[in-house]
Amino acid sequence: MPLPLELNGERRKPSKKLSFQGCQGGQAPMAPDPTRERIRMQAAAGKLQIAPNQMYDFTSDDLIDEGEIGRGAFGAVNRMKFTHTGTVMAVKRIRSTVDEKEQKQLLMDLEVVMKSNDCNTIVTFYGALFKEGDCWICMELMDTSLDKFYKFICECQQSRIPEPILAQITFATVRALNYLKEELKIIHRDVKPSNILLKRNGDIKLCDFGISGQLVDSIARTKDAGCRPYMAPERIDPQRAKGYDVRSDVWSLGITLMEVATGKFPYPKWGSVFEQLSQVVEGDPPRLCTTYNGMEFSIDFVNFVNTCLIKDERDRPKYGKLLQHAFIQQAEKSDTDVAAYVSEVLESMANNGITQFTTNLPAEGWNESFN
Repeated sequence: MPLPLELNGERRKPSKKLSFQGCQGGQAPMAPDPTRERIRMQAAAGKLQIAPNQMYDFTSDDLIDEGEIGRGAFGAVNRMKFTHTGTVMAVKRIRSTVDEKEQKQLLMDLEVVMKSNDCNTIVTFYGALFKEGDCWICMELMDTSLDKFYKFICECQQSRIPEPILAQITFATVRALNYLKEELKIIHRDVKPSNILLKRNGDIKLCDFGISGQLVDSIARTKDAGCRPYMAPERIDPQRAKGYDVRSDVWSLGITLMEVATGKFPYPKWGSVFEQLSQVVEGDPPRLCTTYNGMEFSIDFVNFVNTCLIKDERDRPKYGKLLQHAFIQQAEKSDTDVAAYVSEVLESMANNGITQFTTNLPAEGWNESFN
């Protein structure tokens, strides 16, 4: 396998701190060998695939940095332009010093996106390269997250997302989650507004698969993966040890939809994990109704959300049933102009000086987080 190129064209050894060889200590690797090998080869060779028939050799010299657009546990995410085609991408720069847990999450995220390029509701992977020991991951650049999008509409415009748009967001997300389950046999485990992305052209895509879990006989067992406010009762109940399945993501989708539709996280703020445990595990689930805090919702949308939020997961539907729901069926047949609506809101955001930030706070934390 060829070694990565330095900017002067000389070969060098990749950093020993960032390895794509899998996990240590006898644990099973997070990514199958062919996928891991493709990651290593594509990063080492510096290959960029913009479209099925467009493959380019590239180095960091071929990328124009247009500024940082995000920062996470792994490192920074920058907006960059590929000079040969003008393609603008999101480039995740992974530090060479990531620890073993972060490396496993990176492998899982890469594995999922590399295997999902034929799913148009999951973000597209373009390629990777090494630079000074760090790994640069080139991904499709979306325009905003649903988290940022709905909070601007609710707080700044004093409005809410129209239900036909919510229907398209729901349809795209369920399709993506169903693809993960049926094609890759994994569960996302971190469904929330900040992991649903929107684009001016109307695309709606799911992202962030670093903590996705492999399903063994359709069951996942790791308890602590994901964002706790969106976790299903069966995932946070300490008395439960038998694992969970995709229906836990269905609950997270229900919480997400209720938050985005109403502009308010459906539970009050929790002062501790014990309060969350008491309310989510022992209390009644959130319920939407056709008239909710002065807002009107269709019976089909209300039924869909409340179905996702059935407390007993044995009665909660899986994706096959959700895709047959009247709310989804109508969305599939609809010609709603998502692009026009998203473009209009993005223009308003720009006019109000809203930059590309994303917060994981529920709606009630919006004002405090920016004061």
